Amino acid sequence: MSTCTGLVDHDGTAAAGDANAADRGNFIPEVSVVVPTYRRPAMLERCVRALAAQQYDAARYEIIVCDDGPDAATQACVQRLAHEHAPQGLRIRYVPVTATQGPAGARNAGWHASLARRIAFTDDDTIPDPHWLANGVCALDAGADAVSGRIVVPLGPRPTDYECDAAGLATAEFATANAFATRVALERTGGFDARYTAAWREDSDLQFALMQAGLTIARAEDAIVLHPVRPARWGVCISQQKKSQFDALLFKKYPDLFRARIRRGPPLLYYAMLAALATALLSFIAGAPRVAVTALLVWAALTLGFGAQRLKRTAHTPAHIAEMLWTSAIIPTLSIYWRIRGALRFKVLFL
Repeated sequence: MSTCTGLVDHDGTAAAGDANAADRGNFIPEVSVVVPTYRRPAMLERCVRALAAQQYDAARYEIIVCDDGPDAATQACVQRLAHEHAPQGLRIRYVPVTATQGPAGARNAGWHASLARRIAFTDDDTIPDPHWLANGVCALDAGADAVSGRIVVPLGPRPTDYECDAAGLATAEFATANAFATRVALERTGGFDARYTAAWREDSDLQFALMQAGLTIARAEDAIVLHPVRPARWGVCISQQKKSQFDALLFKKYPDLFRARIRRGPPLLYYAMLAALATALLSFIAGAPRVAVTALLVWAALTLGFGAQRLKRTAHTPAHIAEMLWTSAIIPTLSIYWRIRGALRFKVLFL
């Protein structure tokens, strides 16, 4: 058992603190857990129940749910959970988010609503380990300005391409599905950039801001959250390409860190495929069928190779194979389109 304050005794009773503190207007918790959510109350309830079961004195922390909807079902869910856990001294708060859209703005609303000097971040689709909060706070109190915990993504022997992509969280350097920061560090960096209106790169942006400010980011392998992969519709990777525009924003703000930690150069295969397809179309228009057919064959070969690469370690069901072949033909063009659109939107040379 850790020696950090706020833990519960082995018999589950409060180690210290007044269980009625949450009812007082001047309640200042030791740590606030910020959970952004968007219209999935059943998943949110699973997360909040795991947070309410933390091995940490219930009277010394709070859960702040930031509803990026907001919607009545989510509010009712939070209010019901707050009423259920109030007798144990746990404060669960509902914060509707209307000024911005996206998890970055929602997290900002959460930590700004808190009075705690330590802030913990997780997502509504995670299941925090019972010792997650205590271990993360201990790592923070050891002298770090921010802490990155461990994310476990359970996968079967033959996951889908979408599941493999989601599993990248398990190897992320810093992901806000499992992160801790001091209020001082968040105030110094300004917190999250609300221009990231999708769940993409906003955590790397905060990480780079912390690094650029000379602040210390520690790793806590024992601060664990389980991150099951949510079910996804067929072809979901097509709509996900829209997130590529936010790479341009991250590159504009932190070009050196982006090159070092995200990607050293553009996806050359994507450009090769787009060039082959464009050559085929232009050649047909110009009346050069041989060149057009050759370019089209090159595009088809690159597309098949791209699809085969994605299938190498993923599911081989007929539906998944069809999905990989179909989306492999579309992803490169869409990805480049959104990268260029991001470059124009954020006014940066980024290809």
